[in-house]
Amino acid sequence: MHRRTFVYQSAMAAAAAAAPPAPSGIQRIRVGMLGTGHGHYGGKLKAMLDSPDYEVVCAVESNAAARQALSRDPRHAAIPWVSEERLLSDASIHLVVVECRVWEALPWGKKVIAAGKHLHLEKPPGNEMAPFRELVEEARRKKLLLQTGYLWRWHKGVMAAIEAAQKGWLGEVFMVRGTMNSDRDQEGRAIEAKYRGGGLFELSGHVIDRVVELLGRPKAVKSWLRHDTSEPDTLADNNLAVFEYDKALAVITQAAKMAGAGEHRSFEILGTNGTFLVYPESSPPRMHVHLRTAQGPYRAGTQQIDLPPQPRFIPDFAELARALKSGQPLKHSYDHELLLQETLLRASGEIA
Repeated sequence: MHRRTFVYQSAMAAAAAAAPPAPSGIQRIRVGMLGTGHGHYGGKLKAMLDSPDYEVVCAVESNAAARQALSRDPRHAAIPWVSEERLLSDASIHLVVVECRVWEALPWGKKVIAAGKHLHLEKPPGNEMAPFRELVEEARRKKLLLQTGYLWRWHKGVMAAIEAAQKGWLGEVFMVRGTMNSDRDQEGRAIEAKYRGGGLFELSGHVIDRVVELLGRPKAVKSWLRHDTSEPDTLADNNLAVFEYDKALAVITQAAKMAGAGEHRSFEILGTNGTFLVYPESSPPRMHVHLRTAQGPYRAGTQQIDLPPQPRFIPDFAELARALKSGQPLKHSYDHELLLQETLLRASGEIA
């Protein structure tokens, strides 16, 4: 037996015997990583390794080449590779972080919940509504936390824009606009082309997540899912979705071949008293605010506010740790996750 595997198994047995009976008793959250295939894997692993709240105890990857490549990463030196069965049967593991491809999300997530473990599930969590609803409802029934990996939930600029709208500082909100463009290579395009919604399905959930938090379920959704570049594939690479509300519209655009796409990603709320525009991934991240009258911490007129770097993933796992240690719900509820998935699939042409 490999020494690292022996050490892991010995530690696992000891930890299982001492595992806390309830989330509120957790001092340090033991985590297993299920899959490494998503582009966010490295960042999420680092966020947990750098946090005093977490202990990453094992990882699962069925692809030998991927395991070999990651084994050269010093961060993996103390993390043993184990089988999926070993991870899911380890009674000492509180949380499983699923870092998978889209088509793996629902079957893998279902296994985690069936094993009685809390779940962080990579986005988008599949392109079907009924299996996702079953997954969420089973997590709810078992009182297990379920968090999806959307990036802008804890971005200070986006949070400030939503706060300004919710507190009435922008007046009557009549429009929300957002874009998360990309510049995909052929490999990325081939993956996204598997789905009717193409690039909108893959990326616009980050924007839709914020729209439904602010405005709720749209009355109607209309999408234009187009292939407009000369790339020799069928990817929907130039997309528009419009959400209709009683007194507002949300307009979401997404393109898959845009130079400098990251700097252009934006989230904007328009109201009768002012507008709040955020460039979440520019360098530096910045907010452009214009108000007719001073409101809250913002003066009348136009101001640009540069933000400090907004590291990805750290606040997501801080929120998970808070909920796990306190036994309290996550800020983003089961119902929010269901509404987000429903709205993303409506916009992507998967459901009516």
